Amino acid sequence: MNDHDAATYDLLVVGSANADLVIGVERRPAPGETVLGSDLATHPGGKGANQSVAAARLGARTALLARVGDDAHGRLLLESQRAAGADTVGVLVGGAPTGVALITVDPSGDNSIVVSPGANARLTPEDIRAAGSLLAASRVISTQLEIPVESVTELVRTLPPAARFVLNPSPPAPLPSEVLAACDPLVVNEHEARYILGDEAAPEDSPADWARALLALGPRSVVITLGADGALTADGGGAPVAVPSPKVDAVDTTGAGDAFTAALAWRVGLGDDLPTAAAYAARVGAASVTRQGAQESYPTSDEVEGLSA
Repeated sequence: MNDHDAATYDLLVVGSANADLVIGVERRPAPGETVLGSDLATHPGGKGANQSVAAARLGARTALLARVGDDAHGRLLLESQRAAGADTVGVLVGGAPTGVALITVDPSGDNSIVVSPGANARLTPEDIRAAGSLLAASRVISTQLEIPVESVTELVRTLPPAARFVLNPSPPAPLPSEVLAACDPLVVNEHEARYILGDEAAPEDSPADWARALLALGPRSVVITLGADGALTADGGGAPVAVPSPKVDAVDTTGAGDAFTAALAWRVGLGDDLPTAAAYAARVGAASVTRQGAQESYPTSDEVEGLSA
């Protein structure tokens, strides 16, 4: 048995952990306007914590490397990870308040979000280096951009040779070429694809055009998520492959992209090819939008099996 097979974790998620403070509104306020909303609900969130919970609920052996504050929000996040079955050995506590996301959700399920990074901004390259044994024990390592880009770069530099690196560059930010080159896959939505391509993205370009243009920037593979239209995968080995999504009634899209990316990262680590993994991930994402919240909405593998595209 090689070291890759002996990995302790199917998936290590390195990233953010936030408390999501959610208010339902009839419509989002215009500048200078006040609107009344529903009672405040507090949920565990953050792209990193969301991915970790989503993968663990599916049955993946999952660990989270993140930083939270020594406060009630931090305790909420740790408890949510443990309840889902994720290992919190990599969660560092203290140094700043836990990150918070202020979320308004309108009746159609669309959301607007303001994030206070808090402790997430203090997850440093030194923290990444200190977690070397955790990285070495992981088959796939997934991250996002709610932590400092220099910490993501350090993660790429300290990747174990056998580990696969998955990046969802959200919220989008300029990426060093060495980070792009490590992505297998780079997972983006339409907004993130256009941001990364910048002037290279013509208005008339199709998702397949974006996929080819993104591959040219260095990633080993690319997945573009298209919401209700599913996803598109590309690895340079032929034409991009379209993957459908099950048709569902969306209630709340919060965290759906995180569930998709977590499921995708887990499945490619188990040996699925990219279209097969993306098709599974599309079912996970679709299941998650049928319920309120982010982490609370994530399905088990049994619930995913009940959905077909």
